Amino acid sequence: MEQRIALVTGASRGIGRVCAQQLAAAGHKVVLAARQVEKLEEVAQEIRAAGGEATVLALDLANTASIEPALKQVLSEVGTVDVLVNNAGITRDMLAMRLKLEDWEEVLRVNLTSTFLVTQVLMQPMIRKRWGRIVNISSVVAQMGNAGQANYVASKAGLIGLTKTLALELASRNVTVNAVAPGFIETDMTAVLNDQIKEKLLALIPAKRFGSAADVAAAVSFLASDAASYITGQTISVNGGMAMV
Repeated sequence: MEQRIALVTGASRGIGRVCAQQLAAAGHKVVLAARQVEKLEEVAQEIRAAGGEATVLALDLANTASIEPALKQVLSEVGTVDVLVNNAGITRDMLAMRLKLEDWEEVLRVNLTSTFLVTQVLMQPMIRKRWGRIVNISSVVAQMGNAGQANYVASKAGLIGLTKTLALELASRNVTVNAVAPGFIETDMTAVLNDQIKEKLLALIPAKRFGSAADVAAAVSFLASDAASYITGQTISVNGGMAMV
């Protein structure tokens, strides 16, 4: 079988980093995309040391005009991207009554608009090849809401709607589109929470633990595989039972 190519946004740390590592371990050639090239090179070296193949792509999702040229360049270098994992995201937390318009727009631009733009470019070769896997990383808060995160929640809920629509449009071309909605995962984002907040969150999780990036990456790897060929338009919750929808 020809080696498949997977592109992961936000691959320099956290969930994106582990997703890239697991996809590489499954035999994919991985394109690591993010703004911080030095950190991407560290991940690439780890993947190569483990016997995998990885290349680095400097991609700034906040600069929407730069997305298409960067992706077309990488397509010319590596060929069709078969698996796309839209993982990159940012937060700008504040209660809605005090949320600045620029913070609303920036989060929506990076988390939702840029995800659409990346997908729009990379799905075209998938359609021509008649094979593809697109996995969007949403969030448990998209399903249940979260005070102080109106912008982030709106962007992640928007990803679920985008996932369903693209799944309808691409299913006949053998391109599946699914979302993974992580709960509270041990990453840089949750590391800053104080013990009191962590205790309150754990009380909401039936599994009584925070998830790991590997828990999320396992779901992503499955959706990217041939075994998931009849699954599309779905949101897979990886949240320890925190939200059952």
